[in-house]
Amino acid sequence: MPPEVLAMSWPVLCVVLFGALLHASWNALVKSSSDKALDMALIHLIGSALALPLVALVGWPPKEAWPFIGASVLIHIGYYIATTQAYKHGDLGLTYPLMRGVAPLLVALSASFTLGETLSPLAWAGILGICCGVLVLGLSRQALHAPKAVGFALANAVIIAIYTVVDALGVRASGNALQYVATLFLLDGWPFGLLMLARRGRTMLDYGRHRWPIASVGALASLGSYGIALWAMTRAPVATVAALRETSVLFAVLLGTWLLKEVFTLRRFLGTCVIVGGVMAIRLA
Repeated sequence: MPPEVLAMSWPVLCVVLFGALLHASWNALVKSSSDKALDMALIHLIGSALALPLVALVGWPPKEAWPFIGASVLIHIGYYIATTQAYKHGDLGLTYPLMRGVAPLLVALSASFTLGETLSPLAWAGILGICCGVLVLGLSRQALHAPKAVGFALANAVIIAIYTVVDALGVRASGNALQYVATLFLLDGWPFGLLMLARRGRTMLDYGRHRWPIASVGALASLGSYGIALWAMTRAPVATVAALRETSVLFAVLLGTWLLKEVFTLRRFLGTCVIVGGVMAIRLA
């Protein structure tokens, strides 16, 4: 289907919002853990195991999709490393909005020459609104005292934008979102998981023994969230889906306040309102 005929419908919007909630949920699990790197590795190793019966059920994607899957697996290693370091050095409410909210602007800037998509002025206004809201939400005074967290979060925004474009091209080349995401998850968890096993050895095995039930919930949420996003990218413009998916920032702020006892300041409230306004502009575009 040519990109120019794709449009954001209400059913797709609602499904992407649910995927955003799932994404914020597994990120909150990682942030709340005692060892974020091990939690990230465990969640994605379990995700790979869960993807195995799914691949057996739906089959492999066509050969056209494999170069994109290979590239995505490599890019995601950098994503996992940057995410764990960002969460290590800063609050979920600071790092998550930065790395998730800046990425849609980068995707939109590259969409015309990578995906052949053209955005309307209203859509651009929505994306810029989301990014401005992210700056209000994430760049509080705390950012001045957490330069490492900000650096890793912004670097991760670039990584997220890259793998978003790669996977959007891949899932469209595949023609079957379920085959693509199942295969991606089957292969994706092992590189980072084996790297952590080589570095942490027995510690990782002991950690996984008591953490695996919670990590399994995170793995299901991660698989569901990204599967929804890739499916939506076959139905709507990628830049629109990428921006709408970042409503996960709102869920992350709420989860960080509720579960992690992070302070919900006036700045975060104002940033949340601006992001919501940007999302609505994108929907009306």
